[in-house]
Amino acid sequence: MRILLLFMFTLLAACQASLLPLPAWQSAEARALAEPGQIFELSSGQPLTAQQLIERLARAPRVLVGERHDNPDHHAVQLWLLQALATQRAQGSLLLEMLTPAQQNPLDALRVRLNSGQPVADLPAALAWDKGWDWALYGPIVRHALAQPYPLLAANLDRAQVLQIYRQRPELSGSHSTVPAVRNALLEQIRLSHCGQLPESQLPAMLAVQQQRDRRMAEALLAAPQPSLLLAGAFHVRRDLGVPLHLRDLGDKAASLVLILAEAGTPVSAAQADFVWYTKALPEQDYCANFGG
Repeated sequence: MRILLLFMFTLLAACQASLLPLPAWQSAEARALAEPGQIFELSSGQPLTAQQLIERLARAPRVLVGERHDNPDHHAVQLWLLQALATQRAQGSLLLEMLTPAQQNPLDALRVRLNSGQPVADLPAALAWDKGWDWALYGPIVRHALAQPYPLLAANLDRAQVLQIYRQRPELSGSHSTVPAVRNALLEQIRLSHCGQLPESQLPAMLAVQQQRDRRMAEALLAAPQPSLLLAGAFHVRRDLGVPLHLRDLGDKAASLVLILAEAGTPVSAAQADFVWYTKALPEQDYCANFGG
């Protein structure tokens, strides 16, 4: 009887996940290479349905999801992922790159307050939300997480910690995250993201900040209740450059999975992630035209 009940529960959970409607696309453009909505298992190149993706992710103790921060479709998919995964198993924790340790105690107190039925008039202000992260995009995810039984956890560094790293670069330990190929690739990305206008003398400090952020996210994942899910920028979660390398350097042997949400037209390789989910793309902009202006 217990086996029969377990089978029925599993079947019901699978049906519930399949009934969750996928979010409608919000971004403007579709580009060549992959159509919006396509999902691929990168090791095999095989396409997956959203249901198949959820079934695979639900088996992992840790899931790392990479985003483009300003793409509304990525945040809509993330919220859907949280809701769909909950139909497969209980979520242990959600970690956000957008939250810092200084926000954790106020966040925990706010969660208790909300769950006791006390209203909060200005949630971003109560969270001391960093305005650099568009609340219109992240608010639905935060509100959803605060209403759940699992904790919402900070995964980033505090500003004071970032400044200290910038002034005095700490030694990074480990044999995976410190190899020249990783450091050089990250340095090149830092150059590109600053439109080639960052003085070369500042690059080592910027690299240290990037890698210490990745190390902090890895440490937060190791401490978080499982199954855990991390939402962060795509470069942070990449298997070949980011948090997964730091997890290995910290001795983690759990089978984490990486899903990158990518705009159609953006190539993602099996070295970078386990899965890619293509979305519509934001209109192309020349961010460097007015850089520093």
